[in-house]
Amino acid sequence: MLFPRPASDVISVSVLNRLARDLLESGLPATWVSGEISNLTVAASGHAYFSLKDGGAQVRCVMFRPRLAQLPFKLGNGLQVELRGAATIYEARGDFQINVETMRAAGQGQLFEAFERLKARLAAEGLFAAERKKPLPAFPHKVGIVTSPAAAALRDVVTTFGRRMPGTELILYPTPVQGDGAARQIAAAILAADARAEVELLIVCRGGGSIEDLWAFNEEVVARAIAATRLPVISGVGHETDFTICDFVADLRAPTPTAAAELAVPDRTELAQRLSQLQQACRRAVRRRLDDKSQQLDLKAQRLRHPGERLERQRERLQLLHQRLDQKLSTRMQGARLALQRATSQVERLRPDLDRPAARLDALRQRLSAATIGQLHRRQLQLLRCQTTLTAINPEAVLERGYAIVQKMDGAVARSPQELAEGERIRLRLAQGSTEARIEHPNGHQPTLPF
Repeated sequence: MLFPRPASDVISVSVLNRLARDLLESGLPATWVSGEISNLTVAASGHAYFSLKDGGAQVRCVMFRPRLAQLPFKLGNGLQVELRGAATIYEARGDFQINVETMRAAGQGQLFEAFERLKARLAAEGLFAAERKKPLPAFPHKVGIVTSPAAAALRDVVTTFGRRMPGTELILYPTPVQGDGAARQIAAAILAADARAEVELLIVCRGGGSIEDLWAFNEEVVARAIAATRLPVISGVGHETDFTICDFVADLRAPTPTAAAELAVPDRTELAQRLSQLQQACRRAVRRRLDDKSQQLDLKAQRLRHPGERLERQRERLQLLHQRLDQKLSTRMQGARLALQRATSQVERLRPDLDRPAARLDALRQRLSAATIGQLHRRQLQLLRCQTTLTAINPEAVLERGYAIVQKMDGAVARSPQELAEGERIRLRLAQGSTEARIEHPNGHQPTLPF
């Protein structure tokens, strides 16, 4: 097919790519192509971008969302497919690619089949069992990293540790992460870290890539090494959509190397915030406890009564009893006088001989008066004895005579020198206040009671 010659011998890149695209699309009709999917990416728009490869070459492909939604199966790396599409050039980048119209599964790729066979065999042996997973240390001080020193994953991991927990010591166990012999060297680095026992946690990581790039982490020798180590292992291989045998054998799988570092150590900022919250909660709890105890102390203080108050109540009760006694004696004397008057009137009426009754009446009157005076005297003596006893047992009266009450600092009254230790502080209660003193026994020895 002939194309019109440009007006000038010099053309732009855009014109060149457009001419090449037109030539390619007109000269190569849509056709069926078989190969293995690799480097699959599904954009936020829903379009799928991937490479289709065989043993000798590969080609970029794009399948737009409407056609992708019609597929009866889900695309995945390692999947062997047959697709129909038109060869074209993406002018903006000059990329040769196939615009895929439809696709059908042609069987799984060799690498994917090998992956599934090894995964099934190791799972049957129990290497993926949850009960053999080791717990991760909460605050590891030393963390080992198995990866390539030139890998971007190492920089991501180191940066993440520096941001979350900068005090963590990192030890690198360098190893190639792809290529011939990489699997054996990765396994050797894992076993060396376990043998040296200088870290508390091990991270096995590398960045994303195709299934071929990540294949070293699908080798049985790496899986056996992880299963044999005594250290807890975090696997952070590839991107979030990538899965390797290493992920299944490890004690914890992280979607990316950065996520592996985040799972390995807590965030210092979050810990500081949590600690601050706990401190505030502790202060509030202590404050509430002190407030409760203060209220309880106030209630108990209100229930306490000073001995002087009890003596005052007893004194008031004694005065009340004294008044009741006086009233009772006065009532009885009035009753006796009335009875005497009635008896005297009756005698005067019934007996004509007034001299003898009068004399007897005088005698009875005297006897009654003497008995009444004697009874009153005895009551007064009893009252006086009660007052004397009350005065004698009143501790304040004893204090007024120059005595003191010796109390320990807890309020207990000391009754013997043996209850007081050398140098012990005591409280002395006096008639007009109290003071404190310190015990000094003669010659520094505590006296003993005589027997």
